[in-house]
Amino acid sequence: MNFDLASVDYILETTRSVRKRLDLTRPVDRATVERCLEIAIQAPTGSNRQGWKWLIVTDAEVKAKIGEYYKDSWYTYAGVAARSAPGEEPSPQMQRVVSSARYLADHMHEVPMMIFPTVQGRAHDASPAANAGMYGSIIPAAWSLMLALRARGIGSAWTTLHLSYEKECNEILGIPADVTTAALLPAAYFTGETFQKADRVPAKTLTYWESWGA
Repeated sequence: MNFDLASVDYILETTRSVRKRLDLTRPVDRATVERCLEIAIQAPTGSNRQGWKWLIVTDAEVKAKIGEYYKDSWYTYAGVAARSAPGEEPSPQMQRVVSSARYLADHMHEVPMMIFPTVQGRAHDASPAANAGMYGSIIPAAWSLMLALRARGIGSAWTTLHLSYEKECNEILGIPADVTTAALLPAAYFTGETFQKADRVPAKTLTYWESWGA
């Protein structure tokens, strides 16, 4: 099969974290998300266990509760980050990121849909291999979901700050104690179609061949 590599590369290179450009007033089509989930679960999973579960929330009252925890966690995190680097002036790019992240924190409760990718199991302090396998069994699927959503005009962002209140949020959402939430993906149709490649350090300067540092 011959792929349209230009289209594939475009989706991969322009799938950004969408925050300020989420359309907070337009409901997200359920059938579209269900199709994207069918795509997502084709991702690789450790030992082919397929231990993923997806929790999707559109209820305004539940979103408000989760959004409040997320907002509190963001402002706590932002305050600590600001104190950790006194006297340093953030770059223009970082200022835009902070502004965007603050906007999402203030409006998280308004997003039309919250998607929680979860996986069976819990992290183990004594087993890096088990932890890598557990998260490696949900992150590829969640990223595939974000790419599929992006291709259909739905933006999202990988967020984890609500997990500062994991116990409280799990109680609200009914997530069992033996299940790990990998992220909270706010999902909404995005406005405009001007996403571009990000300013990144060239991969060749970050890549070693055969041994570290080579």
